[in-house]
Amino acid sequence: MTDHRCFAPRGLEAFAAAYPGGPAAVRHRLHDHPLFALEALAQLAERLPESHVEHSFGNLAVDQDPAGVRRAAMPVGEIVRTIDDNGCWMVLKKVDVDPAYAALIDACLGELAPVTEPRTGACRRREAFIFLSSPNSVTPFHMDPEHNILLQIAGTKTMRVYPAGDLSIVPAEVHEAFHRGGRHRNMRHDPAFDAKAQDHRLAPGDAVYVPVKAPHWVQNGPTRSVSFSITWRSDESDGEARLHRVNQRLRRVGWTPAAPGENRAADAAKVTAHRVAKSATATARRLLGRERERSAY
Repeated sequence: MTDHRCFAPRGLEAFAAAYPGGPAAVRHRLHDHPLFALEALAQLAERLPESHVEHSFGNLAVDQDPAGVRRAAMPVGEIVRTIDDNGCWMVLKKVDVDPAYAALIDACLGELAPVTEPRTGACRRREAFIFLSSPNSVTPFHMDPEHNILLQIAGTKTMRVYPAGDLSIVPAEVHEAFHRGGRHRNMRHDPAFDAKAQDHRLAPGDAVYVPVKAPHWVQNGPTRSVSFSITWRSDESDGEARLHRVNQRLRRVGWTPAAPGENRAADAAKVTAHRVAKSATATARRLLGRERERSAY
């Protein structure tokens, strides 16, 4: 009988030991999957909504100023087909809008569920991203709001992951601004941070779990790279995001709020108040026909 599992036997042992707070090496079996053939990805890029495709030249600094990022003047399908030598970096966002890729992320998350659900509850806002990079491209220093496993499909890369929640790397005010939106994901990087980092060197079949908002940056290897990122939210990640949103509002009126985790009773009260307020706002928008679409990234 053919084994169609996404992850290799015993490929999730380190993940099970580390989840949800620490990074971990993972082994997967998707590197030969036909959905990741270059032509399949070019066709996917061409049929995705424009807002779901982001690209730039990949010769970026770790501490890249977003204002200095340049884009290639090529159709998205051509960028994918010539990724070997066009010097570009590309992300296809929320590819789970395509039924085939949605089925794949559901299969992967189904295999993760015995680890994730007892600790952080059901996986919500399941989303998938595909990254394509020309040789030697850099993805600058940033953090993401989701639990994330990045599966290396083709080529090699090194991901340098820093501890989540270290305020000497990402201050509280930066966390709060991050959750309020309107700010580019690239962040300030100080080489002194590197003493706290772990390097994960990825080749086809390798993967890495990146905890919620663990800062990281990526150096691509000497050939084109294709990576598949499966992400999800949890009660834990949702609560942490709400705490930072409330804390920013408190800071704006002159308070110095406790950081998440310092006072569990206060944390619970903040999260409950934010949920009630957001639910009321969402209901009012729905009644007025003004519901907002969720952004792709």
